[in-house]
Amino acid sequence: MSLLDPLKKGMVIRYEQKLYRVIDFHVAQTGQQKPRAHVKLRSLTGGHTTERLLDQMGRIEEVETELREMQYLYAAGQEHVFMDGETFEQVPLSEETIHDARDFLVEGETYRLLTVEGDPLEIVLPAQIALEVTDTAPVEHAGGASNVHKDARLASGLSIQVPLFINTGEKVRVNTETREYLGKEH
Repeated sequence: MSLLDPLKKGMVIRYEQKLYRVIDFHVAQTGQQKPRAHVKLRSLTGGHTTERLLDQMGRIEEVETELREMQYLYAAGQEHVFMDGETFEQVPLSEETIHDARDFLVEGETYRLLTVEGDPLEIVLPAQIALEVTDTAPVEHAGGASNVHKDARLASGLSIQVPLFINTGEKVRVNTETREYLGKEH
């Protein structure tokens, strides 16, 4: 039985009365020391990350979660309002809860929200997302150079680098972790 058997990436745990998502974990062993399991956690309430040794954490309590599809309606000050498509309930989420997902939010689009005990705590973004280019320079030819890029602003407000052949109004795929252009959406 491994030191890390109770852990899974993405699981939500309660540690010191706070909720965390397990981002990563690994076992490190040097010389004659016994193996030590390192766990990287992200707070679901504050967004900050922390790393702990598994043996320091004691018993791990996994928290039951549910994913709910909700439509993003609008931003109001420091809150972002979502609506449950089944119950039509409107749920405001704070900037703290949204974290870095705000760069991918487009009004009217549907997103998956991680809920714990019915309360939405985090937006679960896919690995890549398609967004419309709302502003970029006109199409140019680079004379065969394939690594030349230009700035583009997307419907969510995010600015990324795209190849010269991308036009305003086209959709592009963006890596939600690195925020890099992945390709043109067809």
